[in-house]
Amino acid sequence: MPGRAFILAAALAGLWLLLSGYFDKPLLLGFGVFSVALCVGLAYRAGVLDFEGVPTGLMPRVFGYWWWLFVEIGKANFLVAREALAIEPKLSPKYLKIVSPTKTNAGLATFANSITLTPGTVTVDLEPDYILVHALAEPFADEDAILDMGRRVAALEKRSAQ
Repeated sequence: MPGRAFILAAALAGLWLLLSGYFDKPLLLGFGVFSVALCVGLAYRAGVLDFEGVPTGLMPRVFGYWWWLFVEIGKANFLVAREALAIEPKLSPKYLKIVSPTKTNAGLATFANSITLTPGTVTVDLEPDYILVHALAEPFADEDAILDMGRRVAALEKRSAQ
């Protein structure tokens, strides 16, 4: 448990420094240290410093997944922009019921959020066995591509549980 608290504190401190940009103001750095300590203390008291709260097993491989997702978001942005700027857009909204290959709540949430982050698709409903996805047009309603995303998340889950 103390190891997970330290990792959470380091991640929160790094995120705070990255987003705030205050490296040279002692008062604001003090506020950052206080807020990180408060968040870690509350997480410890709430008992959420477990595998799902601080998934340390995902850390080495999650960066590769983020890079892959970043590229996919870029490709989808291009397709959405092309449809938005078309003189006669070929919008054909549809719903897809995707069977989720993920097993944990964290994996299901990661899969659903990854779908929603990708332009042209939105997670509409989330159940333990499936995800209901709304696709803007036919190129976004590619079940195989969405299932590939789910398999990548499931692979992260499986490796982190070992």
